[in-house]
Amino acid sequence: MKIGLLGYGKMGRAIDDVAATRNVQIVWRLRSQDLPLLTSDTLRQADVVIEFTRPEAAFHNVMLCLNAGVPVVSGTTGWQEQLPEAEAFCREKGGALLWASNFSVGVNLFFALNRYLSQLMATRPEYAASLTEIHHIHKLDAPSGTAITIANDALSGSGRYHSWQLMPANRSTDQLPITAVREGEVPGTHQMLWQSAIDEILIEHKAHSRSGFASGALLAAEWLHNKRGVFSMKDVLSL
Repeated sequence: MKIGLLGYGKMGRAIDDVAATRNVQIVWRLRSQDLPLLTSDTLRQADVVIEFTRPEAAFHNVMLCLNAGVPVVSGTTGWQEQLPEAEAFCREKGGALLWASNFSVGVNLFFALNRYLSQLMATRPEYAASLTEIHHIHKLDAPSGTAITIANDALSGSGRYHSWQLMPANRSTDQLPITAVREGEVPGTHQMLWQSAIDEILIEHKAHSRSGFASGALLAAEWLHNKRGVFSMKDVLSL
């Protein structure tokens, strides 16, 4: 299988390292400064493109892939407001798009656990929810895309909150608070807490390195090959 890496920062290099241990060929690697030179012919050298760039560039990059007829796996966060437009274009073109806020298999199992726990809390008003995410100091968006996914699943599952609020800020009791911490080189930690006056339930996912994200992105690319439509990691993992 031939993969093109659109964006060659820390995640791109991690994917490159994992690909070397699998039956995957990286046919090109483009850094941010190379993207203006990107052509449809270059894109079509790959069976699937994996895109990890910047929030302000992701929509344009995904649309280039779809317009060239190349399946694209995107892991860039911070551009979700434009995602519906990209999904509509994908369906119109008969292309293939898979976006995820996090490709780690463990995180996606955490998502499923969070959805189930949130549903249980729909009838437990004595428990209040809060979410904390911790990432490295280089991360551009806050809260993280993963945290937003966790929060939105908690909102829809529990029916207890109408929105989330990044702290510190004034908030109402019907807003789920998210605390975003940036320190050191932390790959990613997410903690979902349900707390009452007498006890608390905490679920946590802690990444030890970027290799889990890279392995999941390659798994998604292998799964997406020769498919058409708009997908997520729920489809890849049958969750």
